[in-house]
Amino acid sequence: MNPFWHFTRKMFRRRATIAWALLFAMISAGGLGVGLVTLGPMLKMILSGENLADLANQFNAQGHVISVPPWLVALLPADPFDGIVVLMTGILFLTILGGFANFMHKYLTQALAATTVAKIRQEVFCHVIHLPLETVVTRGPTEFVARIVRDAAELQRGFIALTSKSVTQILKGGAALIAAFVFQPLLSLTVIVVGPILGIILRKLGKRIRRGTRGSLQAQEGLLRVATETMHGLRAVKVNTGERRIIGWFHRINKVVLRQELRVRTARAMTPPIVEIVSVITVGALAIFASRLILNQTLSPERFVLAVSSLGMALASFRPLASLLNDIQASAAPAGRLAAILDLPREGSTGIRLKGLPRHRVSVEFEEVSYTYPQTNRPAVKSICLTIKSGERVALVGPNGSGKTTLASLLPRLLEPSSGRVLIDGIDIATVDLRSLRRQISMVTQETVLFRGTVADNIAFGIEKSTPDRHERMNRIIDAARRAHADEFIRKLPNGYDTDLAEQGASLSGGERQRLAIARAILRDPAILILDEATSQIDAESEAHINAALKEFCQGRTALLIAHRLSTVHNADRIVVMDDARIVAQGTHEQLLGSCELYQRLTRTQLMAPM
Repeated sequence: MNPFWHFTRKMFRRRATIAWALLFAMISAGGLGVGLVTLGPMLKMILSGENLADLANQFNAQGHVISVPPWLVALLPADPFDGIVVLMTGILFLTILGGFANFMHKYLTQALAATTVAKIRQEVFCHVIHLPLETVVTRGPTEFVARIVRDAAELQRGFIALTSKSVTQILKGGAALIAAFVFQPLLSLTVIVVGPILGIILRKLGKRIRRGTRGSLQAQEGLLRVATETMHGLRAVKVNTGERRIIGWFHRINKVVLRQELRVRTARAMTPPIVEIVSVITVGALAIFASRLILNQTLSPERFVLAVSSLGMALASFRPLASLLNDIQASAAPAGRLAAILDLPREGSTGIRLKGLPRHRVSVEFEEVSYTYPQTNRPAVKSICLTIKSGERVALVGPNGSGKTTLASLLPRLLEPSSGRVLIDGIDIATVDLRSLRRQISMVTQETVLFRGTVADNIAFGIEKSTPDRHERMNRIIDAARRAHADEFIRKLPNGYDTDLAEQGASLSGGERQRLAIARAILRDPAILILDEATSQIDAESEAHINAALKEFCQGRTALLIAHRLSTVHNADRIVVMDDARIVAQGTHEQLLGSCELYQRLTRTQLMAPM
């Protein structure tokens, strides 16, 4: 099924709203049709001087399926002018009623489109959040952001074109066409021939629009990627005088976007002239055909005028359908891109309900574990065998690219092993519920992630509110901050724990951001703690605070420490040395200094003492 129509089915599930919207659209179109039909009697009264009662009796005498009730005929005015006033009053009433119905139709359909797209956007965002980390990292976060925001907005345009504008124009055009059939059926039949011709032309242009829109959206992803990376790394751009290079990148991608947009605009621009030309040819053919009927006295001039006027109204209503069909065709591309995201497998999706993991108490084991990143041939970790006892602090050291972070990422299943198993207390973590696993693990990385919000909200990020008591919850947050040696600087902020942080915590120093991250980890009360170079880029004073907090917090917990500082290594019970994706040595600091040449070199060059 076309992805656009797949998403449209979600919108049509709200049957009550659809029914009311269609009812109001039919009332609006019906008012137009009745108004056009009313012009016939009005023109006849003006030209012949007959009154409404006479016209009603003539209509009943012709034996139509419906007739005017006698009691209504008796109420009709005898004076032609009064009849015209009655008809004009009726038309005015129908116009007001049609305007209200048209407003209600547009309001309901646009609200329906916006609500449906909001749900689709939410569904796609939730799906992306639950995608495997390697999928998001490999394809790039910008691609997903562009699809969630930009593609959803394009899809909404198609929904509005389908449910609001197209329905209105089709019903109004249909009402005008029915009025034309009432005046002259034979003349009106010729218009039906035009429909298939226009359909073939619009279908070919629609394919071009769909392809161009897909290319434009892909190019805009690149544009967003360059802009986002530049804004985030603006300091580096300026310091390295890279403005010209960045501007050149942006210019090249911007030209691709422009080329794709012009491709779409060309197809869109061709549509109105083609429709206009076909319409003029149709009207010309009708005029020639009608002239013959009038000369043969088989068609009265007034009926010709009324029929052509109604047909003109019908064509005017159908004309915007070309551009509306273009909008619907263009929406097929973003719909396909959104559907492609929803087709990606979620992390931990096995289709069966997995058991929860009991709280860790015995050991963590890496059993012949290997992992290779997508689109690479060289393993990041290879045949790793490592056992960590509960409560043991193990430091991972090694050159850059030796596999330390990859190995640590396998434990919370941010990455899935290419081969081998990771076990906690003898249980393969691939066989347990993912949330139950991650609830037991806290990870503090070199780059602390803080979100917009208060200090308290950032410390409590990801913690389910186990108690509705806000005072008790706040006490737990403050206790975690004290244990992380963060309470002192937090209280010096303008609003303390209620201080709103700048984007990415830019208003705090590196050491302060790290201590907030540690407070977040403490509040989670994990059984396993992973520190990924958490003190590699902070000053000695901040490191002293952080090490004091971690030394206290790690008591009784299993800790995996990726180290760049001697102080971190000294605090470990055991040191594991990695090189070229493998474990090459294990032991204490003193043991490794005497037996491992690589560790000796790392101690001299990479394992920095605090400055």
